[in-house]
Amino acid sequence: QVQLVESGGGLVQAGGSLRLSCAASGRTSSTRTMAWFRQAPGKGHEFVARITWADGSPYYADSVKGRFTISTDNAKNTVYLQMNSLKPEDPAVYYCAAAPWVVGAPSDEPYWGQGTQVTVST
Repeated sequence: QVQLVESGGGLVQAGGSLRLSCAASGRTSSTRTMAWFRQAPGKGHEFVARITWADGSPYYADSVKGRFTISTDNAKNTVYLQMNSLKPEDPAVYYCAAAPWVVGAPSDEPYWGQGTQVTVST
């Protein structure tokens, strides 16, 4: 089992920045990929970004490319999501995910964190 705990959510003005953190514990050596998803009210989980522990290769959804940056601190088993230039369409509960395989959709059945709320004021 892998446990994931997110932090860093909150309220920010449009155009502002937030950094989310996700601390992984448990059988983290079994995970290959860390990812972030988000879920806005009334919508399903939307893929945001992913990164591999081994080489740090990132991959982003088009909606956040150029604004969000995913990174890892392997020594701390922590993944970060730096969110810049936040837009009114970015508010959601942001979830951290981890899996032994590549994660790109909820159907990939990753481990999930409990989520952290991001709110953008206009």
